[in-house]
Amino acid sequence: MIKNLTFFKIGWVACVMFAAAGSPQLSALSVAAVAAIHLVGVAAPQKEALLLAAAAVIGLGWETFLVWTGLLVYPGYETAALAPYWIVAMWVLFATTINHGLRWTKRNVWVAALAGGLGGPMAFFGGMNLGAVTFSSTPLALAVIGAGWAVLLPLLVVVADSIIDSPWLESEEKPADERPAQAPRSLEVGYE
Repeated sequence: MIKNLTFFKIGWVACVMFAAAGSPQLSALSVAAVAAIHLVGVAAPQKEALLLAAAAVIGLGWETFLVWTGLLVYPGYETAALAPYWIVAMWVLFATTINHGLRWTKRNVWVAALAGGLGGPMAFFGGMNLGAVTFSSTPLALAVIGAGWAVLLPLLVVVADSIIDSPWLESEEKPADERPAQAPRSLEVGYE
């Protein structure tokens, strides 16, 4: 848990600092490095990768909405039709914490909503202070971001649980140590 949150924080700072310095490629590469380290260390890397991809899609939609409203502007992307790729990468980075460092947000929907409603604006405020984003109206932008994250974090929790609980990406045959001791392999369903 601590290792996961430490890697997240390192990745977050690197991503924001590189973006603020005009190096979005290095932002995305720093996230890719943290995500790769994360995927190597988890029990179900395929399912976790699916969660990271789902978070990227959700993040692209939300961040693009924020850009279209004019509430926030990412320097260097003032006229872009979509949110910058480095902020979408940040969603991938955040998703690495859902099943690990932030698994406590899975306790109940209100815990996740409160964490998202407070944490989202705090992260954006930090990004603003580092020069990675500007707001047309700081109080309004932070209120909208907070309301959005109060919905989006519970959504990410549901997505994470749906992926983890699904039989997708699981091998058909169980390892020998997971088979009942009394059941011979030849009697298992699907064994040929």
